[in-house]
Formats: sequence, C-alpha cells, structure tokens
Amino acid sequence: MQNKDLANARNAKKDEFYTQFYDIEREVECYLDYNPDVFRDKSVLLPCDDPEWSNFTRYFAENFERLGLRRLVSTSYAIESKQYKVSLQTSLFEETSPQYDADKSKTHGKIFILDSDSTGDGHIDLDDLKWQYLEGDGDFRSEEVKRLRDEADIIITNPPFSLFREFFGWIMEAQKQFLIIGNMNAVTYKEIFPYIKENRVWYGESIHSGDREFAIPDEYPIEASGWRVDDDGRKYIRVKGVRWYTNLEHGRRHKPMKLMTMQENVKYSKHKGNDKWRFAYLHYDNYNAIEVPFSDAIPSDYDGVMGVPISWLDFYCPEQFEILWITQRNDDPYKMKKYTKADYANANDLNARSVIIVDGNPQPMYPRILIRKRI
Repeated sequence: MQNKDLANARNAKKDEFYTQFYDIEREVECYLDYNPDVFRDKSVLLPCDDPEWSNFTRYFAENFERLGLRRLVSTSYAIESKQYKVSLQTSLFEETSPQYDADKSKTHGKIFILDSDSTGDGHIDLDDLKWQYLEGDGDFRSEEVKRLRDEADIIITNPPFSLFREFFGWIMEAQKQFLIIGNMNAVTYKEIFPYIKENRVWYGESIHSGDREFAIPDEYPIEASGWRVDDDGRKYIRVKGVRWYTNLEHGRRHKPMKLMTMQENVKYSKHKGNDKWRFAYLHYDNYNAIEVPFSDAIPSDYDGVMGVPISWLDFYCPEQFEILWITQRNDDPYKMKKYTKADYANANDLNARSVIIVDGNPQPMYPRILIRKRI
C-alpha cells in the first residue's frame, strides 16, 4: 500500500487495520529483553480494540502471568459507530453470554477485563476474560474511556490512523507510557515532533524498514498492491512506512551508529550508483546545514548541522546525536532565508522545504531532521 493509498484510506475513514500477532509479539519481546519487569504489576489498557478479534488482547491475555500483569483492560467501539462493520456480525462469544443484549451490541462498546483466575484452573489466561457493555459507544474520547486511561499504567494499541494526532495527544495529556502503531511520517506533525526532539518519544525496536501486513474488514475495497485473501476468506493488505511509537525504553536506541568519513561515503556511493548521492554534503541554500541523503551517509568528520531523512530515527542514539529541528516549520531558527515570488514561482513550496541549488535551479528536498553530533 503506497502513501497515496494511506491518504485515501485516512480521508475515507477506512482505518480499521488489524495487527498481526507476530508483529505484536516481536515488538513487546524487545522491551522484555531490555527490562524483564517492564510490565510487572502494571495495568495495561488496550483501547481502539475489538477484544474478540484483536491480537493485542490475545497476546496480553495469553502472556498475562509471564508478563506479571496486574490488570488487562480492552475496549471496543460500538458496531453502529463504525464506518465499516468489520467485526460485525456479532460474535458467537457475545451471543452465547448471559449478558447478551441485541440492542446494546449495536450501540454500545464492550469492555473486557482480566485480573483473576475466574475459571479456577490455577492460571490467569484468555479463558478468564470477563466482559460487559460499556455505558457508551467506546470512543476513546469519551469520559468513560478517559477514566480507564487515567487508571492504566501503559496504553498499547493500533489506533485509527485518521485519528492518530488526536489519539497521541490523548495519551500525552494523561502522561502515560505507551506503545502504538502509526505511519512513520507522523514524526513531522507539529503535535508530535516536539516530543521526538525532546527525546520523550521514539520509534520502537522491531520495525526498521519495509512493510507490514494487516487484516482488514471484508467490506474494504482492495485497490492497492500487496494484498491477499487467506483460505478462510479473510483479507490482508501490506502497508509501507509503519512504525511503532513509544516512550518505553529498549536497548537498540542506545547503540551508536557506525559513521564513515565523507571520502569513504563518496567512494561507497559510486559503488552503489544511487543518483541521490549527487546531493550528498551540499550546503542547503536556505539552511545552515548540509544534506545527508541516507542514514548510512552520516560523516564522522563533520561537526556542523546536518539534514537527514526521517528514516534516520530508526538508528537514533540520543547519546550520539542531538535533534535540533525539522525543515517543515515556518518558525525555524535554522532557516537562513525566505524566498519570494520574485525569486522563484514556487516560492511557497520552497519555503516549506530545505533547498539545494543544482545547476542554478532550486531543488526542494523531502522533510529533513536537523541533527548535530554530540561533541
């Protein structure tokens, strides 16, 4: 799925993407490797979820005792509040429960709680989940779900990407620890970048490049490449540019990058034969910084400000580099000039970017994070 398809899905509110169990397991295990007690005696909230179908609920319920959780809470959104009725069809799990209410199942969200051995088998696991209807539709912005947020220690989910900014702010308002999935370009948002800059939020451990596969509702039209239907008729689609966002510590982000000298990088670039390298180390026309087109092109023998692609955050080590700014901001203290229509017809576009002059013509670059090595 290309960025264009993501934008179309966001605009159409087609944003119910269901995370694979493997991707959740792989990411969470990274935090356990760094700190085995990261979840011990913690209450975890999984909002924006469909507990009967969610791999988030399944993973944390199946691993409740191993993680040492105190409480697991998972909430769902009401069927009639959904743009697409992925999960509904009411599940057999709900219909066979004593508290089943045909009317409420459409208009009310549900809450699942796991905190004790309700089956009496000596273990706390998926079979011990208890559920009831919420008072409202389960929207994370409701006062009901806000109360659950305030009671939780850690919030983990794959929020609707059409509401990613708002959901991120919802978490930060409560100053909670979290682990959520979003598009990597979200780092450029004015609501999010300051937290990245201040080293209060960072990318997760397990996704560095490529794409990830998500289950999608049966009703979603499949218009992008990289889709499939499994033997049970369930639709899946591959999405590029996704990342975990978190403020939970993991070991990789404290490992310094290997750097090369400018001369070594230039030799390497000729071997790779990538045309972007012709911009490498040129000084921006409108920023007091040089262009570094690839994360592995950061030079060891340059101590000034550098502009790097946002994918560099996959390798960011706060002990090695300082994040200064991002080139998409008008109030940028590192910007040296502002273009006018008298300079270039596309002055407005150029003013929103970092600019390289190539053969006398301005070349606007994609958003760049301005960084500097810590001396």
